[in-house]
Amino acid sequence: MTDFQTEKALVLAHYKALTDALPDTATAQLSKHTAPDWDWRGVDPFNEQTGVQAIADVFWTPFLTAMSRVQRRQDIFIAGLNEIDGFKSVWVVSMGHLMGLFDQSFLGIPPTGKIAMLRYAEFNCVENGKITRTAFFCDILHLMRQAGVYPLGPQTGAHLIQPGPATHDGLLMTAQNPQEGTETLRLINSMVGDINESHSFTTPQQELARCWHDDMIWWGPDGIGATYTIDRYIEQHQRPFRTAISDRVFNGHICRLAEGSFGGFFGWPNLTVTPTGGYMGLPPTKRPADMRVVDMYRRDGDKLAENWIFIDMLHYLKIQGLDVLDRLQTLNPKR
Repeated sequence: MTDFQTEKALVLAHYKALTDALPDTATAQLSKHTAPDWDWRGVDPFNEQTGVQAIADVFWTPFLTAMSRVQRRQDIFIAGLNEIDGFKSVWVVSMGHLMGLFDQSFLGIPPTGKIAMLRYAEFNCVENGKITRTAFFCDILHLMRQAGVYPLGPQTGAHLIQPGPATHDGLLMTAQNPQEGTETLRLINSMVGDINESHSFTTPQQELARCWHDDMIWWGPDGIGATYTIDRYIEQHQRPFRTAISDRVFNGHICRLAEGSFGGFFGWPNLTVTPTGGYMGLPPTKRPADMRVVDMYRRDGDKLAENWIFIDMLHYLKIQGLDVLDRLQTLNPKR
């Protein structure tokens, strides 16, 4: 059993290289700790890329051009063996915000000249001393809201800069008791099983109470928002989602792991759903759409206490007929 310290050190060195990167040095800095055939997945419009040059061109160079003085403000940093491939590969997970001064346009989003916080979660697979695979999820809708060009109507939950764990202990820089991670992963899997068997429970409260504390916090992505307590989660997310969505198909995960009291997963896509009731204020399309999702969790004792969610909203909305960035360009052609 590995303690993941070598893999964590590599990813931290990768992040240090990015901290020192400028737009014209991003490719060289990214090359230091990644494999030549680095496989990278990002939310729309970045999508799937291979190799450092493509990854720099599609995300990091434009981002570092738009944002100056970027800081990585991590809230969760963990590593573990991937349950999906039989606990063979090692992945390092980071979650937090990339903070910078929003000084130039990014994806057509107008600059503010102020602090901007790009909320992110990133999964990095480390093999033979290099990062070989990455999933980078960020909340583009949240950045648009900060710039005053939010494209959707009111959301059911609250809009917030999502904080890290209430316990302020999500940065696991040292080796952890493996039994704690095993228990966290077991609880996450039990919770996912309850979702898939939700029809067998009398009430949503009964379903959620099995794996969640009553004062659970669900830190949802922009477009949905955050909710607090089981009852408000049901009112402000679960019920709107389940009543406005049909034919939900679970496609599985690419990585699922836990360390200590923290764990999470991502899929590509996790779900395929059919909006039939106007989900997120959009007209019902009855058009199946994929949801690429990251979920991160904090366990407190024998139940889950917090959940941070990232959804590739632009990809989902594009399938529903709303190309958010294209619409932004149409409304602001000079940007």
